[in-house]
Amino acid sequence: MLERAEDAPAGVDAVKAIGTVSKNDYVTVIEPLIDNARREGRRIRLLFEIGPEFKSFTPAAGWKDLKVGLGAMRLFEGCALVTDTRWMRESTRMTSFLMPCPVRVFGTQDRAEALHWLASLPEGPGISHRLLTESQVLVVEVESPLRTADFDALALTADDWLNTHDELAGVVFHAREFPGWENIGSMIRHVRFVRDHHRKVRKIALAADSKVASLVPQLAKHFVQADIRRFGYDELDAALAWAAAPPEPQASGAG
Repeated sequence: MLERAEDAPAGVDAVKAIGTVSKNDYVTVIEPLIDNARREGRRIRLLFEIGPEFKSFTPAAGWKDLKVGLGAMRLFEGCALVTDTRWMRESTRMTSFLMPCPVRVFGTQDRAEALHWLASLPEGPGISHRLLTESQVLVVEVESPLRTADFDALALTADDWLNTHDELAGVVFHAREFPGWENIGSMIRHVRFVRDHHRKVRKIALAADSKVASLVPQLAKHFVQADIRRFGYDELDAALAWAAAPPEPQASGAG
């Protein structure tokens, strides 16, 4: 069976597996948890504990687990697995990078640490952005590893503008150092954001000092339609001015 724990801090849901877990346990415990999160408009931080009292999952429970996970994956903000079972620990570590949220494995004796880790996760997107409506430029400030939620928030802002306008004049990314992605799910969401929006953006400016930033314009021009230019981190004003300016006329070839 699955049972909810009552000692979890606010904002964290804790579930413990005991004995044999069946499909009905997911229907009565996990699905209401997900439905409540959707109704309340919040993300899920889940602690899943598998202790010595656990015996097995029924085949139907395994299939239900997969269906529930796929349907609600983007709702999760963090997951902690608490167990001393070696194969569960290793398989979770191997697949955690594929999840759209941070996943960590803790031993049974570290349950309190797992709860603290979940409660201390940053809330909402890890980047900030603002749309300068007069110049039609979207400014993105990057300070921490990019998360799936970051691109969901960016897409919401961009799509809201593009519902009533043909394009964005530009997007400016401002980052001292490129922090990378939180996991492969975040990187995939980044690629999807570029795929879905790059044809409606005239210019992309990267205001950053890192060595990685110097390579981006050369790499991105092969699959992004927008004009791309790099600026220094302290050249944000110049990057904004360039992104907002009308595109330069194409030089006509000699006849």
